[in-house]
Amino acid sequence: MKIAAYDIGGTSLKMGVVTEQGNIVAQDKSAIPHFSGEHILSAILAWLANHQGCEGVALSVPGYVDPWTGFVTMGGSIRDFDGFALKTWLQDKTGLPVSVENDANCALLAERWLGQAQTMRNFLMMTIGTGIGGALFCNGELVRGHRFRAGEFGYLLSERAGAGRLNSYTMNENCTLAVLRRRYSVIADKPLAEVTGEEIFALYDQGDKICQRLVNQFFQDLCSGIYNLAHLFDPECLFLGGGITERPAFIDEIRSHLAWYGLSVTIAGASHGNSAGLTGAVYHYLHSQR
Repeated sequence: MKIAAYDIGGTSLKMGVVTEQGNIVAQDKSAIPHFSGEHILSAILAWLANHQGCEGVALSVPGYVDPWTGFVTMGGSIRDFDGFALKTWLQDKTGLPVSVENDANCALLAERWLGQAQTMRNFLMMTIGTGIGGALFCNGELVRGHRFRAGEFGYLLSERAGAGRLNSYTMNENCTLAVLRRRYSVIADKPLAEVTGEEIFALYDQGDKICQRLVNQFFQDLCSGIYNLAHLFDPECLFLGGGITERPAFIDEIRSHLAWYGLSVTIAGASHGNSAGLTGAVYHYLHSQR
């Protein structure tokens, strides 16, 4: 069996054809202009039309989603999907069975299915992207919560809230590469479009004082959240995913900053890298069809 799998991010749509054993036999990605839901839906249908023989469709999506009905209450960075019956829409358009699951949950399920967590009963997944995502696996089960909102680590406070806008004190607005780029662009008086994460970390490695300060603050804010999660859930392992974790030194840098907190929690990089969403979406699809 082959399943058309999609992982919707804040800036790109990953597309794949995945077997029921979890092997990715075709893969591509498309940029998402202006967070456009219409562009995403068109790209999904176009990929499917060009890859005949798929027997189902599996989606990994941001935001709050009912994994059984496929209704998206809030679409995260894709606000066009707010209040959208995504599963029903795609089933009507394709005539195929469709599954929809939260993106961080998909990353966790990929780790559980074919990664390092196959025998673990208690572990966490944190994804670092346009926002901070999270997923919980406790006592042998994925925890979704009453309204399918469990694991939204990005809304944890990274510092004590002051008199300003509440969201400005959360991990979502202090611990992402987008925030790091924006802060550097202001200090360096450089257009944001010309600032990349690679540039900031390269300057950090070279000892640039501004980038050292900004990156160290970024790590400290991340580690504050990890500290709280470790004490709340006592996980066997906390896995970190997202594009930034492809930096070779990233996991060791996190461990180094966590040492100040005296934590004994195990930290590891996600096994599947940028393919985790596709893999986990297919795992959810297979279980939803049983």
